Amino acid sequence: MSIYKDKERGCYVFEFSRRINGERVRATKALPQTWTRAQADAYDRSESARLYATATGVTKPERSVEDAVACYLTERAPKLKQGANVERELALIYWVYQGRKLSELPEVCKEYAQKAVTTKGEPLAPASIRNRIRYLTAACRYAWKQGYCEHDPGARVVVPEVKNERQHYADRATMLTIARACTNRKARMAIRIAFYSGMRLSEILRARPVGGVWMLDDTKNGQPRHVPIHPRVAVCARRFVPGPKITIQWAWSKARDATGNKHLHFHDLRHSTASAMLQAGVELYTIGKVLGHKDSRSTQRYSHLSTDALTSAVRKIG
Repeated sequence: MSIYKDKERGCYVFEFSRRINGERVRATKALPQTWTRAQADAYDRSESARLYATATGVTKPERSVEDAVACYLTERAPKLKQGANVERELALIYWVYQGRKLSELPEVCKEYAQKAVTTKGEPLAPASIRNRIRYLTAACRYAWKQGYCEHDPGARVVVPEVKNERQHYADRATMLTIARACTNRKARMAIRIAFYSGMRLSEILRARPVGGVWMLDDTKNGQPRHVPIHPRVAVCARRFVPGPKITIQWAWSKARDATGNKHLHFHDLRHSTASAMLQAGVELYTIGKVLGHKDSRSTQRYSHLSTDALTSAVRKIG
């Protein structure tokens, strides 16, 4: 058999060894650990057909989306920071691309966007649909670059637009009210640090105060970042000891609810930092650098808050 289970590695292995036209053709590949027997068998049929076609000189058959995903998960995903998550997400949508050709990718993605539901049968969140379609498209495009097909399979893929940007901000007085109502000391400091730095909670827990800046060796966009320490949180910078993220989130939620601010999320403190800087006349470009935005479009979401600059511009007419 071409497929067998490797108990040590915990995955199926594809093994091909045939004598074709007097020559021995061999190929071996460990398949993703999340794959089922059905997925492994499908890969076996597709890859065996390709190897036979290549060895006999027959026009090679069109590769499938499954082939592309297998290639991506084996060669590319292990090198990604979120590789394990990508593998899980692609496994969850296997039902929609099973047995489909690479040229059918646009139709596959469209079908998934229309039929995707949660385990409870409810419509899946648009952001989740978008992310999974992007993962699948990335896998197929990677395979295209490896010679699996002649044309970019993702060229006609339409990614659903998601409008989930929050427009909730907390001023300094609101932030202090919540912080004072917080019974957890670490959470109180984290709230103040978030407001005066614009860092995400996960970044606050990793940041190292060195001199007058917070040192972030790794961020969401994969690049290191330095954030100046505001004088109002200089003491927090020296005394803050990272604690469990869930404990800080729980303490934040309790204090937020107690002060009548249920509409606020901890991440809104990051947006509030941008709002405070804009109202103080700081340019969007600089704000983007402070927040660590890799794409300027991420900073543009705050442009509507710059009312002073708009007022000044309008008054210059005539």
